Amino acid sequence: MIDVVASDDDVIQQVAFLGGCNGNLQGISRLVAGQKIDDVIARLNGIDCGGKGTSCPDQLCRALEQLKAQ
Repeated sequence: MIDVVASDDDVIQQVAFLGGCNGNLQGISRLVAGQKIDDVIARLNGIDCGGKGTSCPDQLCRALEQLKAQ
């Protein structure tokens, strides 16, 4: 599960992950805070973890795409 809070102008305010590698996900959350949603998607979309076809950063992109669609 990923909880994302963004402003009305599509700037990420806060990201919280449930599960995954805690240290890496804290780092990702801090790095994307203050960034535009489209910029984060452009940088992180499609990252693969160990041949799984997705990753925590890729899943964040999917969550951001859903947020934009709302």
